[in-house]
Amino acid sequence: MTQASATLASTGFRPGLELPMFSPISTLAEERLPSRPESVGNSQVLVLTDDLAAEITRENERLEAASPQEILAWATSRFAPRFTMATAFGPEGMVLIHMLAEIAPQTPIFNLDTGYQFKETLELREEVKRRYGIAVEMKRADTTVEEYERQNGGPVYRTNPDQCCFDRKVKVLQQAVVGMHAWASAIRRDQSPDRAAAPIVGWDKKFSLVKVSPLANWTKQKVWAFITQHDIPYNPLHDQGYTSIGCWPCTRAVLLGEDERAGRWSGLAKTECGLHSR
Repeated sequence: MTQASATLASTGFRPGLELPMFSPISTLAEERLPSRPESVGNSQVLVLTDDLAAEITRENERLEAASPQEILAWATSRFAPRFTMATAFGPEGMVLIHMLAEIAPQTPIFNLDTGYQFKETLELREEVKRRYGIAVEMKRADTTVEEYERQNGGPVYRTNPDQCCFDRKVKVLQQAVVGMHAWASAIRRDQSPDRAAAPIVGWDKKFSLVKVSPLANWTKQKVWAFITQHDIPYNPLHDQGYTSIGCWPCTRAVLLGEDERAGRWSGLAKTECGLHSR
């Protein structure tokens, strides 16, 4: 049984049934938008002004009940060409890629290639290019895995996984979003306690960006229902018990009854790579 069918079976969803139709995205996209955010000098660093903070609060409240397509339509209309998306090619990320391919296919999408990703993850990038015509850019640290481990006396993920994530993900994202004003994340509130309060639209002070999370109030079942209905490609490791997939040294399949992120950094108190922690 595939991950999609197993997840949907628990909800009584049948492939022949359609998901509820969303209202047309144009109703939100065509609204008069406020002025573009201010920038500083040539670096185009976004400044959280009082006006922008008020806009974020207002749009977060307005979009709480909107569909992900409506949220993406607003975000791309509001911030493009300074709107981007980071993806690890998880189920939620694949849903957003599918939606962006229809709404704003020119949106730049990138992956943080740590050098430790599963081959199945890298192969999915090629499937995205074939299916949607979108070439997800691979953003990498300045050092290769070999150089990084040599400089640190061995695999840092074994001795200091937080540092490893910071060096090969957080710092890379900081560089990847230079010149951008907003980014999309595929997190869901029900994934972990750290994400439970995630807003639809919020200020990401770590990266000085507006952070848009179109799937924040979706459930795992809703994600897989959408994947099934639209035949969206996904990582085959999900069918082998890997409910959340990161780097291969720090990811394992979960056991029956475990939390969906229990396979990440198993045995450690660590639950986040640092991209989405406050």
